[in-house]
This record gives sequence, structure tokens and C-alpha cells, in this order.
Amino acid sequence: MLVPYINNAEEAKQAVSCCLYPTAGTRSVYFPQRSTNKAGLLGYVPNANKNIIVALQVETHDCIKNMEEIAAVPGVDILFLGQNDLCMSMGLFETYVFPEMYTSPELLAATNKLIAEAKKNNVILGLFLFGTARVGEFLEKGFTFISIGNDLHHVLTQAGAHVAAMEGIAAEKGKPWTRRPTALL
Repeated sequence: MLVPYINNAEEAKQAVSCCLYPTAGTRSVYFPQRSTNKAGLLGYVPNANKNIIVALQVETHDCIKNMEEIAAVPGVDILFLGQNDLCMSMGLFETYVFPEMYTSPELLAATNKLIAEAKKNNVILGLFLFGTARVGEFLEKGFTFISIGNDLHHVLTQAGAHVAAMEGIAAEKGKPWTRRPTALL
């Protein structure tokens, strides 16, 4: 479960508790859930906590400030860097011309603090990227859970590639074709 907007250790503890079933946590054991399926409540819930992954989004200046305590909370499996929201929270969007905030010294320092605390506590590092241009950089830093886009990003990327190919083929065949303006591509 990916939990947004964690700012301190107490919120991290509450997030872990809400993700886990009793007695390890406080998650509801409401019976007619999809997760209980035909095995029923007693077939699913007793072993569920072994398979639940708790990922906390690191997306605020306060989260970075309190990272030493947050990363040490038992039950946190992944610390997931949300660069966009973290940059906004740190005021980097106003300080830098987009997209320079992603390579700013301030974001690098915050990321390095996250990395150090995650490693110290054996917590997996995760983040979201649009595309693969920076994957190698983050793999080298120790990030092993990397999302490289969402459904809309993938649809638009693929659609854009097809449109560019159509334009190239049309030009090659002497049949110039120009796309219509759109907000999406």
C-alpha cells in the first residue's frame, strides 16, 4: 500500500498500522472484501500481513527533516521519493526554471539524506520517473523500485511515437501529412 503525505514518525506508525490486520495493525477485517475471496476471512487475513508491502511517500520538506525517525519505524518496507511534491514543498519550483529543480543541490541533499536513512534501516528505495532517461542514475544510488510512467504517460508516449512515424513515412512517400493541433500530443 502506498501512503501519501507522511511528515513524521507518528504518521508513519499510523500508516503502517492502517495497512496491517490485527493484531499487528488496525486495518479493518470487514468480511465481504475481494481480498478474502473464496478462502474467506480466516483463509486470507491470518497470512496477509506477511504479504503486505507498506510504502510511504517521501514528498514533503518535513518528511525529509524527520527522515531519521521515519525510516526507523518498524513495518516500513519502501520509502518512495515523490520528487514533484518534494520540490514544491521545498520551494524549488519557484527557485529554479523547470525542470532544473530535479537536479538542484537542495533536492540532491534531500535525496542523499533519504538514501542514507533507508540504507541504515534496510528499507527499499523507490521513486517515480517519466521514462527511462534517469533510471541508471537512480539505480546507482540504490533505488530498486522504480516506476517509469503511468497509463496516460505510456499511452501518450506510444501515440506520439506512432504519429511521428506516420509523419516520417508520409514525407518519405512524398505525401506530406501534418497532424492537427491537440493538447495531448
